[in-house]
Amino acid sequence: MCGIVGAVAQRNVQGILLEGLKRLEYRGYDSAGMAVLSSGRLQRCRALGKVAALEARLESEPLEGSCGIAHTRWATHGKPSEANAHPHHSGERLAVVHNGIIENHETLRDDLRDIGYEFESQTDTEVVAHLMDREYRKGDGLLVAARRVLAKLEGAYALAVMHADEPDVIIGARKGSPLVVGVGIDEAFLGSDPLALLQVTDRFIYLQEGDVVRLSKGGVIEVFDDNGQPVEYTVHTFEHGDGVASKGDYRHFMLKEIFEQPAVIAAALEGRLGEHSVLVESFGPEAEALFARVQQIHIVACGTSFHAGMVARYWLERYAGVPVQVEVASEYRYRAVVVPENTLFVTLSQSGETADTLAALRFAHEQGYLGSLAICNVPGSSLVRESDLTLMTQAGPEIGVASTKAFTTQLVGLMLLTLALGRVRGLSNDTQTELVSALRGLPRLVSQVLALDGGIEALSMAFAEKQHALFLGRGAHFPIALEGALKLKEISYIHAEAYPAGELKHGPLALVDSDMPVISVAPNNELLGKLKSNLQEVRARGGELFVFADESVGLDEEEGVRVLRLPHIHDALAPILYTIPLQLLSYHVAVLKGTDVDQPRNLAKSVTVE
Repeated sequence: MCGIVGAVAQRNVQGILLEGLKRLEYRGYDSAGMAVLSSGRLQRCRALGKVAALEARLESEPLEGSCGIAHTRWATHGKPSEANAHPHHSGERLAVVHNGIIENHETLRDDLRDIGYEFESQTDTEVVAHLMDREYRKGDGLLVAARRVLAKLEGAYALAVMHADEPDVIIGARKGSPLVVGVGIDEAFLGSDPLALLQVTDRFIYLQEGDVVRLSKGGVIEVFDDNGQPVEYTVHTFEHGDGVASKGDYRHFMLKEIFEQPAVIAAALEGRLGEHSVLVESFGPEAEALFARVQQIHIVACGTSFHAGMVARYWLERYAGVPVQVEVASEYRYRAVVVPENTLFVTLSQSGETADTLAALRFAHEQGYLGSLAICNVPGSSLVRESDLTLMTQAGPEIGVASTKAFTTQLVGLMLLTLALGRVRGLSNDTQTELVSALRGLPRLVSQVLALDGGIEALSMAFAEKQHALFLGRGAHFPIALEGALKLKEISYIHAEAYPAGELKHGPLALVDSDMPVISVAPNNELLGKLKSNLQEVRARGGELFVFADESVGLDEEEGVRVLRLPHIHDALAPILYTIPLQLLSYHVAVLKGTDVDQPRNLAKSVTVE
């Protein structure tokens, strides 16, 4: 994900902008640049590669001025190159930086070419620069020009614009991508997130969807809503202590990371959803052309990530109509793999350094795949560098060994992949709109499930003396049952297994008795009736049932049956929601058992050896 920094200050801003870019490096990028206004003249410096390359160039060609914008770019339109790096100019007097994707850039580009504009890059952002120039020439000022341009844009964006004719002004805007305003002493700043600006201020205004902001000399900040009306927001003080390295008010990192999931899921969606569909370019500049050729998919991963891939198989086959094979990475490269024509190779990893997954990717490079896609949480990791396409999950650093937020954001990324492939393969507009709307509502529903924590903690008491547990699920919820069993065994050391509920009579029913708690997820879908029958088989053998059920499901508590009701959610997204209570259950059982929750015995966070 790209990063933006801007400053209107009482001093030279080059150092401020450069430090801001360094603080945004965690977001992932392939080039960097900045533009500064000085004495009515626009100066620009760009470099391919890391911020250090830009810094080295600035040492020999410094920029001087009190107003400037800067950017780290992750390629979506056009390959990584200096010509495609931001800021983009129109003429020699206007500069733009942009995060996100302009969906209608091709139509706008054709219109601009027809009236004489020439393009130096392959990016959608240069379209915005020339549109701004065209509107600015009408003589109504930069703010009005920006409003006119924003009305023409379709897609997601965070923007910062400046013009040499207004040397102490920056216009910012956001729709679908984050942008914050930093409040200084007679100075004002823009950033993709507060971390970019903590070296100059700890006071921030969080812009809302559709907002436009005008920063000007003396630290003047004017915010307007999507109707052009002035608005005033509370200035928040950013509490930045130990940050990621601190558990804050939580007893363990794992609990903190479970409760971060509404925010990180929202971050995983930022800038990737259009009005009615997923922005395919979120996966990279070559994604749309490559996705159009995909006829099969192989997903390869380890552990928790493998479970995410198993869920995605149901989605991809249902909505994208693509056959999917899911493989354990440590097994994949030790057999004779048959690769059908036009098969996409997908890897999943929290760290991007998992040895078996990396080895599988390198093996796949020799097998004739159409291309490779990494869904990963760590920019700059080996998996990201060595894949053709990438999607960053934006979960932020995960300290607890047992993965929680990295898993749910992987699932979000896989649903985005499903919809991106569905879009280029003819998925109906109504279905795309329905699922995009459901994705937007997902963080709110996750928050509602987290509010059930007290009830889940009470359920955990029944596991305090147990040594075994059985998890059941059907369809896309069988992998969620597997993930629930993995979490319980990882951190509480209770032996746990998971089965498709329909397999009970084929073996695991022999284990069920009063000492074997059985945990099941029961969303309200077409398999509910069959699942209810499976649960009755458990009760008939004296098994104690713990059911996480949709609030509309007709399951009543009785002796030996405990029911926790979850808010209703779109069937496709239910696996994401239903993993949350299983994470909390495992956590509370582990606390009761007195284990080391964050660093369970014999396990490591990133498995970097085979």
